[in-house]
Amino acid sequence: MKTKKIPMRMCLGCSEMKPKKELVRVVKSPDGEISIDLTGKKSGRGAYICKSADCLLLARKGRKLEKSFSCKIEDSVYDTMEAELKGE
Repeated sequence: MKTKKIPMRMCLGCSEMKPKKELVRVVKSPDGEISIDLTGKKSGRGAYICKSADCLLLARKGRKLEKSFSCKIEDSVYDTMEAELKGE
């Protein structure tokens, strides 16, 4: 019997490889809007972080999301994402 391969993704905050289901997808839509994609189905460029505000903070400090999406991310966008993560 063939075992199903678990898709792994790297958290941009702590740089640990984890199963995709344990992470939250941050997406940059084709029109340039950056948001948290809890469904994992939104179209656009995706990056992953752990479901903790700490990892979002680490990714923010290292400008990892900005490097991943090749654009400047406003503080208000980070604040919104942090609020969404804490509300989960």
